[in-house]
Amino acid sequence: MRIGVTMKELKKIEIIKKVINKEIKGVQASRVLGYHKVHISRLKKRYLEEGELGMVRKGIPSPRRIKDEIKEQVTRLKQHKYFDFNILHFKERLEELEKINLSYETVRKILIEKGVHSPKKKKVVHRRRRRMPKAGMLIQMDSSQHQWIKKVKNKWWLTAAVDDATSEILYMKFYPSDGVFNNMGVLRAIIEQYGVFYSLYVDKASHFTTTRLGGLHVEVDIEQQNTHIERALDELGITMINANSPQAKGRIERAFGTLQDRLIAEMRLHGINSYKKANEFIEKYFIKYYNEKFAKNTEVDRVFKPLNPTVNLDLIFCKRYQRKVKKDNTISFLGNTIQLLPTKHKLSFAGHIVDICLLEDNRMFILYKNKTILESKMLKNSIENRKYKKIKALLNQREYVNA
Repeated sequence: MRIGVTMKELKKIEIIKKVINKEIKGVQASRVLGYHKVHISRLKKRYLEEGELGMVRKGIPSPRRIKDEIKEQVTRLKQHKYFDFNILHFKERLEELEKINLSYETVRKILIEKGVHSPKKKKVVHRRRRRMPKAGMLIQMDSSQHQWIKKVKNKWWLTAAVDDATSEILYMKFYPSDGVFNNMGVLRAIIEQYGVFYSLYVDKASHFTTTRLGGLHVEVDIEQQNTHIERALDELGITMINANSPQAKGRIERAFGTLQDRLIAEMRLHGINSYKKANEFIEKYFIKYYNEKFAKNTEVDRVFKPLNPTVNLDLIFCKRYQRKVKKDNTISFLGNTIQLLPTKHKLSFAGHIVDICLLEDNRMFILYKNKTILESKMLKNSIENRKYKKIKALLNQREYVNA
């Protein structure tokens, strides 16, 4: 119950005293206080029966007031079960899992009152680039290395792609490293699930764009001007756009900020303790959950084009090299000598240029004029595999600090 007297109540007491002492009339008091003269009579009677305390409005608890037991329950849940959830995420889980329906602001105030949350200063809001008008016109893609699962010591890479028009996550997956085949795997999954999109917005990582065309390496004889991913996208008619700064990839950067809040907390809550289970969790649950919460403008038109059934994605999403066939109808490739056999259309390929397509699983296709003339498999101890293992071990020692 409220204790204390307001200035308005002090004035009311003073006027009613004057009415009782016949210093002023009830009609005059009603004009001063803004009450009906009948109510002045009630106040006069109440003062005579209860004294000054009768003039003070009793504090009535609001029916919307949050009970102390609820506040304590919310505080315990935040401290012990949802300790790594942000307020909005926590508020949603209170409704969905704990059946406690409170507004965001109420939850925030409870946590501040209990000393569990400290308000942050408002961030400077930058102007955002307009969204594309249709889904499938521009896909933003990036990778982030982080200790996504606390029980797993090694930091894995999460590679994700979002649609610029809707902010939907189209696909994402955890990988132990950030390489050509891993990024190709994400692109291939999007195309298989949605179709061919118009353009891809990425950073200037070496697996996306050639970085060897200047400086000390300007005189080096480069085997190919385009990277494997540039070549693959070009064959599919997809334009690749390289961002000049993290801010240019705002949608995917913000998505990763949300993922570091939501995904880590949700995986802990669901008992995910390995990256194999994490990828299953993402595929079966989290992408749909995320898109239901954060996707925008999902009613816009979609311009993904169906993949031509004659296109073999194995021959698109591969590492492709060119070799000249020797006089004995052989080629040398990464320490291996490969014998080309005659076909019904051509007995010898000596002197001709052939393409070698190397897949992630070490399958190898040799093409002549875009037709497969040999399918084989690289040995596990080949130069390519030894080089890949060495590079992987080196790259896994890198530490990235968010600017």
